[in-house]
Amino acid sequence: MSTENKAPASLNDFASGKLQALEAKNQRRTLVNTSRTQDMALSVNGGPRLISFTDNDYLGLSTHPDVVAAAQEASARYGAGTGASRLVTGNCPLYAELEATIARIKGTEDAVVFGSGYMANVGIIPTLIGPKDLIIADELVHTCIHAGITLSRATCHFFRHNDVEYVKELLRGHRHDYERVLIVVDGIYSMDGDLAPLLELGRLAKVFDAWLMNDDAHALGTVGGGRGSAHALGAEGYVPLQMGTLSKGAGSYGGYLAASKPVIDLMKTRARSFIYTTGLPPAALGASIKALDLIENDKALTERPLKLAKQFAAALGLPEPQSPIVPLVIGAETAALDASAQLAEKGYKVIAFRPPTVPEGTSRLRFSFSASHKDEDVEGLIMACKALGYGA
Repeated sequence: MSTENKAPASLNDFASGKLQALEAKNQRRTLVNTSRTQDMALSVNGGPRLISFTDNDYLGLSTHPDVVAAAQEASARYGAGTGASRLVTGNCPLYAELEATIARIKGTEDAVVFGSGYMANVGIIPTLIGPKDLIIADELVHTCIHAGITLSRATCHFFRHNDVEYVKELLRGHRHDYERVLIVVDGIYSMDGDLAPLLELGRLAKVFDAWLMNDDAHALGTVGGGRGSAHALGAEGYVPLQMGTLSKGAGSYGGYLAASKPVIDLMKTRARSFIYTTGLPPAALGASIKALDLIENDKALTERPLKLAKQFAAALGLPEPQSPIVPLVIGAETAALDASAQLAEKGYKVIAFRPPTVPEGTSRLRFSFSASHKDEDVEGLIMACKALGYGA
C-alpha cells in the first residue's frame, strides 16, 4: 500500500480500541456469506444446509418464482438501474403502479416509495416536524426513527412501551407549548413481536390535534389480512401516516409512506432522502408489484406466518404471539450466542440479538415464521428447542 493511501495511526487506533471494547462485551458484529434458497433454507459460508427462523421474509416472497420472474422482466425492459434520482430521470414507470397499489392496500389517498425503510423515516419525520415542534415516541421504536427524530431537531419525549396513559399525560402537559405534535410508534415491534395500541393512540391524537405515525415494517403481509397493523386493530382512519418497507413481507426492497395526497406531494418536494438519492432498480419495483398482488389476493398466504408462530409458542409454553415474531429472552449475551450455536448444530438458524439492539440483560433468540416454512420444519424446531431445555 502506498503511503498516501495509508490510514493515520490515530484512526486505526481509535477503531481498534472501539472493536476491542465491543468484543469484551460480546457485542462485536461480523458479516457471514449467506446463500438463501426456497423454503427458508440457507447456507452460511458454504456450510451445511440450515432452515432459517430468523429472516424477515415472512411470506417467502423473496424466492417466490413469480416474484423473481417479475424482477427479471422489469430488468429486461427497463435495465439494471434507474440512472438518477426520481426527480431527474429515475422515476421508472413502474413506480406509479407500485404506489397506487400501496395506497389501495393501506386505505390512503396516495403513497410514495423511498429507497429503503431507513431512508423513509429519516426523510418523513424532519419534513413534517422541526425545531419548534414536539415528538412523542415509544421507547422501543426502531433505530431509524431515532435518526429521523435527531434530524428533525424537535423536542422529544419517550413514553413507556405501549403505555397509552403515559402518552395522555405527556399531551396534557406539553401539547399547548408546540404548534405541531407527532406521535410515532412501530406497528409491530421487531424484537418483541407485539402490536402498538393504535386505536387508543389514534383517538388520543384526534383529541389533542396530534399526528399519529406507525412504522409498519413487520406488519405488511402478516397481520390485518396482509394490510398491516391499523387494519388488524380496527384503527383505519386513525393513523394518517403509515410508513413501512417492501423488504420484509413483500420480499423485495424499498420503503414507503402511505398518506393523504398533500402529505405525499410534500414528501416528493421536500424530503431530502427522497430527493437526493437514485431511484430503486426496476427489478425491485417489479418484484414489489407482484408481491403485493399476492398479498392482496392470497388470504391463506398472509394467515400462515401467524398461525405457525402460535403453534410454536403454544408448544413451548410461551405467551401467545400477536405477530409472526416470537422472542425467547435468555439474558446474557454469551448465553444467547451459545443457544444460537446449539440450534445451528441441530440444523436451524436463529440469530441471537444483543445490546444495543435490545436492552442490556435481555439478549434473546428471536424466532420469526414464514408462510414458506414447511410443517415438518416447525415441528423439528419445536423438538430441538425442547431438547435444549427451552419451553415447557
